[in-house]
Amino acid sequence: MTTTTPNAERASLPRGIWVLGFVSMLMDISSEMIHALLPVYLVTVLGASTLTVGFIEGIAEATASITKIFSGALSDWLGRRKLLAALGYGLAAFTKPLFPLASSVGWLVAARFIDRVGKGIRGAPRDALIADIAPIGLRGASFGLRQSLDTIGAFVGPLAAIGLMWWTADNFTIVFWVAVLPAFLSFGLIALAVHEPADPSREPAKNPLNLAAMRQLGSVYWRVVAVGIVFTLARFSEAFLILRAQNIGLNAMWVPAVLVLMNVAYALSAYPAGVLSDRINRTGLLALGLVFLAGADLALALLPSLAGLALGVVLWGLHMGLTQGLLSALVADAAPPSLRGTAFGYFNLFTGLALLATSVIAGALWDAYGPAGTFLAGLGFALISLIGLLAVGNGLAAEQK
Repeated sequence: MTTTTPNAERASLPRGIWVLGFVSMLMDISSEMIHALLPVYLVTVLGASTLTVGFIEGIAEATASITKIFSGALSDWLGRRKLLAALGYGLAAFTKPLFPLASSVGWLVAARFIDRVGKGIRGAPRDALIADIAPIGLRGASFGLRQSLDTIGAFVGPLAAIGLMWWTADNFTIVFWVAVLPAFLSFGLIALAVHEPADPSREPAKNPLNLAAMRQLGSVYWRVVAVGIVFTLARFSEAFLILRAQNIGLNAMWVPAVLVLMNVAYALSAYPAGVLSDRINRTGLLALGLVFLAGADLALALLPSLAGLALGVVLWGLHMGLTQGLLSALVADAAPPSLRGTAFGYFNLFTGLALLATSVIAGALWDAYGPAGTFLAGLGFALISLIGLLAVGNGLAAEQK
């Protein structure tokens, strides 16, 4: 097998992969400026319970995932990815002003819901577009690069939130207004600088959501979906990392540092993990990611200190870097080109429903048993998921040979 250096691989990635990465980065800066403060804002300013936070986060992500199945299938039916991806980014951008304008939990739920609809519309077509653009031998690197750039936005956003909270003396509304700007920059970039590749050999799918199309996706693809569900059941919303930081006494201004630290670890590991996954079996890297998640849950449950929080958050970020881009690459590997949008849609639908369930459970456990009970339950799910991954992953590797 021919080997290339990481620098050579970065140079060989198509321009469209880089542009889509920066589109994701800008939107994540906007979203994470809001997301880093929203759980604390809900609990301390609007008086919501942690169960409410878990429910809102679960509903938000499940909404995005359910929307992805329809947008992904529509992109296969139309044979066009960029139009729907741009529509989703545009909807998210135009929804951002609702956050500073909201005056109640109900309004914030509505804003979060509409924002996640935008994420759902863009998610599957964008991932399918990356799979269309990326060279076959560089899919792991392509998804890893997009994930790394996306995650850079995910820690720049909280850093900006920290600075603005300090500068404005904890004025949540001003921070939410500033977050509007990068969202509109992201929308402008995808609208003007991304070009969809022409593929005369790919015919639009006639009915991507029927049973025949589901069978056409194949057994390897459905094993990948099973692996994704297993992973999601072991990982609840990052909102609980923020609440853990508040629980051990971090000031509201510094709470976003939790997401900064997590996303630094995430960004630094996602691209190298993607490059490595193009060379070795991806299942082994996924298993290592679950080991890191188990370690994160253990630290967050048993070490209620700044050092324990930092250790748990770094391990959580490494888990994300070792898994999220790889799962997308596995979907791209397994799905037929004409059904890639549908494939990403189904994958995100089922993993989103799993995230809804696990986030609501985490919120209920937090209210009943406190943070230690929540993270110890997460540890149990991670260990069970590791066993499930080894069982499903061995069959997946055998079928891909």
